[in-house]
Amino acid sequence: MATIHIDYLGDLRTGCTHLQSGTHINTDAPTDNQGRGEAFSPTDLVANALGTCIITTMAIFARRDGIELAGSALDVTKVMSSEPPRRIARIEIDLVLRTAPLPDDETRTRLEKIAHTCPVAISLHPDLEQAVTIRWEEATAEVA
Repeated sequence: MATIHIDYLGDLRTGCTHLQSGTHINTDAPTDNQGRGEAFSPTDLVANALGTCIITTMAIFARRDGIELAGSALDVTKVMSSEPPRRIARIEIDLVLRTAPLPDDETRTRLEKIAHTCPVAISLHPDLEQAVTIRWEEATAEVA
C-alpha cells in the first residue's frame, strides 16, 4: 500500500497527502531553480527529514530512560552543490537539547550516537556531508 499520494499541480508545484493521516503539504521548486519558493522544496524536505528523524529517534531512546526532550530545538541549513550535478552537498544541524536534570556523560554519549545513526542519516548517500552540532542545556521550569 502506498504511503504518500502526490499530485503535480503545475507551475513546479506538487500537492502531497500522507495517506495514513490525511496530512497535506505542498512543495514548490526553490527560487534558485525556477520556482516561487512558496513552500518546502523537495530538497528542503530531505534536510527536514534528517532533522526530524534525529530528534524523534533521540526522543524515543531518551523516553526509555525517563528523559524528556520537549523544548529542544534544531536549526537546519541545507547547502546545495555549486557544481553540477545539482544536489544537496551538506546539511548542517544545530541541535540544542533541553532537559532537566541534564543526563550523565554516558547517557549523553549514547543519545548523541543516535543522532548520527537515525534511519534517515544512514539512508542518505555518504557523499552528502552531515554536520551535526549538539549542545545540552538545562531546561527551565517552564519547559521541563
